[in-house]
Amino acid sequence: MDNMEKKKIYLELRDLSKIYIDGVSQNRVILDNVNQCFLEGEITSIVGKSGSGKSTLLNLISGIDSITNGSIILYGKDISKMADRELTTLRRNEIGFIFQFFNLLPTLSVWENVCLPLELKYRSSKQDFSRAEFFLKEVDMYDRKNEFPDKLSGGEQQRVAIARALVHQPSLILADEPTGNLDEKNANLIMNLLAKLARDNQNNLILVTHSREAAKFSDRILTLTNGLLVPFVE
Repeated sequence: MDNMEKKKIYLELRDLSKIYIDGVSQNRVILDNVNQCFLEGEITSIVGKSGSGKSTLLNLISGIDSITNGSIILYGKDISKMADRELTTLRRNEIGFIFQFFNLLPTLSVWENVCLPLELKYRSSKQDFSRAEFFLKEVDMYDRKNEFPDKLSGGEQQRVAIARALVHQPSLILADEPTGNLDEKNANLIMNLLAKLARDNQNNLILVTHSREAAKFSDRILTLTNGLLVPFVE
């Protein structure tokens, strides 16, 4: 409680439930009345077995998927009550995404991939594109800005994906198994880089992973198990 008094809550899950209906009458409970708070400036990892609902939770937080019951309060607003247009604006302006399989567009160069979030904004300035140059240098990929994703290794593609996620200055980064497609050496390099950039740029970061090694880079670890989101216990 003392910690929550010192730091501001930016995300709150209140009695959050997500239930999928399989077939006519069988229900699959992914989240079961989850209550959890996330604090400004913390990197939070969510661990759990494959299929436990970690990616679903990120989709709910971003408004990509809809909840069954409860509410998600992000920066003081209940996103479960937002219209589709509001959710699109929220994702475009406030959230950066990083995925396991990088999701770079193969027909765009490194530079074009990183600038894509800026192009999706209604107005982009010279300062915005200067930031693209800055982040490509931060991830050590500026010298390869004219190359295409198929010429890059997995670790290099993830570096570009990190720059893309940060370029529009989101307040929240959602990372879905960002090291799941990398070898151990590259996974550690990527997590070091991601954690450093998130802290340097004051981004809130929620990471879902099955890797305990990746989770060690966070300030707090939660476990998603049997529909509940609880503190991780060794």
